[in-house]
Amino acid sequence: MAGSPTPDRVLVAGASGATGEELLSVLRPTDLSVRATTRSYANVDTLERHGADEVVVADFFESSDAVAAVENCDIVYCALGTPPSLRHVTGGKLVDRTGVINLVTAAIAADVSYFVLESAIGVGNSKAGLSLPARLLIRGSLRAKRDAETALRRSGLRYTIIRPGSLTNEPPSGEVVVGEGGDSVSGSIPRADVARVMAASPFTPDARNRTVEVVSRDGLSSAPTNRVNIDWADDLLTSGHEHRRV
Repeated sequence: MAGSPTPDRVLVAGASGATGEELLSVLRPTDLSVRATTRSYANVDTLERHGADEVVVADFFESSDAVAAVENCDIVYCALGTPPSLRHVTGGKLVDRTGVINLVTAAIAADVSYFVLESAIGVGNSKAGLSLPARLLIRGSLRAKRDAETALRRSGLRYTIIRPGSLTNEPPSGEVVVGEGGDSVSGSIPRADVARVMAASPFTPDARNRTVEVVSRDGLSSAPTNRVNIDWADDLLTSGHEHRRV
């Protein structure tokens, strides 16, 4: 990022969530300086143990907290999400919308060079990848994520939007099936695989300014359509900057 005193600093927003913690683990062995955010001081020690170099307590419903969180950061990894509650159905004030949009706005002002957003299959044109009962159960959060995606696409920032299938806590499979075009893939995926794809996105030219759906090969629930091949370059995620595929 031009003019940034610390061009190697990345922000993991929502680091105390399950995907956020996986992201910290992926980024830990790299040369990147990692700033993590959480809403609770009680999580600070845990995030430092997971590999955060710096922890900021932030409430992304407050735009000033978003501004402070992104200061001097070159890359933003956004794993913000609402814990299971009635609000997933009803919508309303959700961090999936308000918090993410505040973070996007702050990233624009801070001249952040890349923004990676964790969304979900079922959002926008990918609704066919999620069953109708599931969509009804979380319709409020799906609408919120749709609005956040739209804000990011219109922001002028370079971005990748990752829409994972149903998230599991299984070990990483290393075999990710990528689709593009809405109802391209459906199924499940370990959070560890999502974290690796997210972490690699800013260093992957093929992922720039794209919205993709991802599931693991073992988690496919039907034959994929509109499948795309992306050579996920995680050069900065391996010792010695040795290239390999996710």
